Amino acid sequence: MTKAATNATMTPEKKKPAIVKCVVWDLDNTLWHGVLTEDIDVKLREGVADIIKELDRRGVIHSVASKNDHEVAMAKLKEFGLAEYFLFAQINWDPKSGSIATIKESMNVGFDAIAFIDDQPFERDEVAFEHPEVQTYDVDVIEKITELPQFMPRFVTSESGNRRLMYQQDEQRKEEEAVLNNNQEFLEKLDMHFTISSATVDDLQRVEELTVRTNQLNATGYTYSYDELEALLDSPNHYLYVAELVDKYGTYGKIGVALVEKKEDNWYIKLLLMSCRVMSRGVGTVLLHFLIKKAQQNNADVFAEFLPTDRNRIMYITYKFAGFTEHDKMEGGGTMLKYTATSGQAYPEYLTVDTPNDPELGQQAKH
Repeated sequence: MTKAATNATMTPEKKKPAIVKCVVWDLDNTLWHGVLTEDIDVKLREGVADIIKELDRRGVIHSVASKNDHEVAMAKLKEFGLAEYFLFAQINWDPKSGSIATIKESMNVGFDAIAFIDDQPFERDEVAFEHPEVQTYDVDVIEKITELPQFMPRFVTSESGNRRLMYQQDEQRKEEEAVLNNNQEFLEKLDMHFTISSATVDDLQRVEELTVRTNQLNATGYTYSYDELEALLDSPNHYLYVAELVDKYGTYGKIGVALVEKKEDNWYIKLLLMSCRVMSRGVGTVLLHFLIKKAQQNNADVFAEFLPTDRNRIMYITYKFAGFTEHDKMEGGGTMLKYTATSGQAYPEYLTVDTPNDPELGQQAKH
């Protein structure tokens, strides 16, 4: 199931737009007809409410970059019954490129995962100049937006439909963290439960979605289709794991995937990824430590593939801090790493780790 490197001699195809994770809307003469500061009775664009709700169902987050009075504009969105759909709204008089940068940081996504819709060419050009990866659109895209492939994920999972709620829950976490001003105390109070289970057929749509959506915390950048993943479930030479995180505010959903290939006494981590949404929760290495413990339980040496992309260097650092060293070079510019540490890896003490398929490898949190 090794992914082959792209043939560098092939004629490059035109790059397809990335899957959109967030649509940033202008308001005046875009989301609604009219200019709010000139006429308080602006009219919502025809069909736009249904479009917003459909994209929300698919897991696409909505936000706002608008030059307006914040309180008045949010009141109007509430009047239209749409305020709850817009997260991290930037309604101010600043350049919209700055607003989009703030939204990007709040969501922890790449600029290429953001679509910006504005009726003004100047505003689109200003954003494109500062952030060329952002997908900019005139208002004529609105009526066909739900039919464009970049707004159409292959699968709509339970995590997709709950994504907005998950971001809202995360805002509650951040508010508590700011009040405590003590990261360790905050993490202990979250009462986090991290579950690592063998993947089932019911997980595969979400696993494929994670391999496509996750860029920063994907050690190889590999993506796997549903059919490839289904074949791996029946393979005696592979382990496929999914990780889920829950805390007192609710579930983060399934946020991690690991794929291990077994060859005699050597285990090879072919895929290790973690959703960017849990980067600040101190759980990024838990799945990796579980794999190490399970390999040691089976007297196997652990190897890991690392294939650098323009975003995933943090995964190389994660492997190095976990006790991996460079073992060999791979085709395509990758590195084969080997676990060489002599001491076992511990889970964070503030975390309960549930491993239903391997109960002896779990841990009860110590508060």
